[in-house]
Amino acid sequence: MKNTFSFFNQKGGVGKTTSVINVAATLAGKGKKVLIVDLDSQGNSTSGLGLDKNKNEFTAYQLLVDNIDPLVSVKSTDIDNLFVIPSNSDLAGAEIQLINIENREYVLKRQLEKIAEKYDYVFLDCPPSLGLISINALTASSYIIIPLQCEYYALEGLGSLLNTYQLVRKSLNPNLELGGVILTMASFQTNLTKQVIDEVREYFKEKVFTSVIPRSVKVSEAPGFGKPAVIYDPQSRGSQAYVELSHEFLTRFVSDSDRTQEEVRTGDHRAEAPLEEKPGGENGEQAQTIQQQ
Repeated sequence: MKNTFSFFNQKGGVGKTTSVINVAATLAGKGKKVLIVDLDSQGNSTSGLGLDKNKNEFTAYQLLVDNIDPLVSVKSTDIDNLFVIPSNSDLAGAEIQLINIENREYVLKRQLEKIAEKYDYVFLDCPPSLGLISINALTASSYIIIPLQCEYYALEGLGSLLNTYQLVRKSLNPNLELGGVILTMASFQTNLTKQVIDEVREYFKEKVFTSVIPRSVKVSEAPGFGKPAVIYDPQSRGSQAYVELSHEFLTRFVSDSDRTQEEVRTGDHRAEAPLEEKPGGENGEQAQTIQQQ
């Protein structure tokens, strides 16, 4: 699905959820219809958008395990055009439940295919680990977005993360592309931050977004008020950086609605071939291999 993005890093605390909700909120403010799927049992995307994690009958757990109609799990938020499939601690048990499901690595993909065309962008807020839920997310996505904290230890885990990406591409989703790297939590007064930024840009080249997200008290405070920082305090340095990042995102990833308008204008209507699923037995073995690495 070409409009689906996995925000993923196996290391926690890198600004993943913060990036998801702030970019999504900014795009929604520009008239783009955005769906966030909260795939982390901590439910931070859910609470960060003002929803009570414990007051949702249908969540990502039911979406994955009970094969419910995905539309019944979609919740509106206080932000126009922004929707979320919420999560809570129940999702922690989904890993075990998924083991016994046929073609388990494709469960999320099959569900999202039913509704993805209703949205300009679908953001998957992945858990900070490599389990079946993360594999499902990467299998369902066209792009992986990597939030990377501007600290030494962030670079330490980068090799493992890229290995995961390559394994998923090889075994489950050959259409998965590295969409971009978001540099977060930058302390520009330190030499370490500058060194990390330089090294990441040297390695990933143009894949690194130009906008760097600084450390910001307002960005840290905003989730406690159930709001993205770009809504909570639009004038803060962190919020302004996320707005700039969102502009880059829109330029890099043209939505279907914008693409259709351009095709109408130019008369270009090239078709794209649909994705194909691989046989279940082979993929099941490959998914298990990925988890063991």
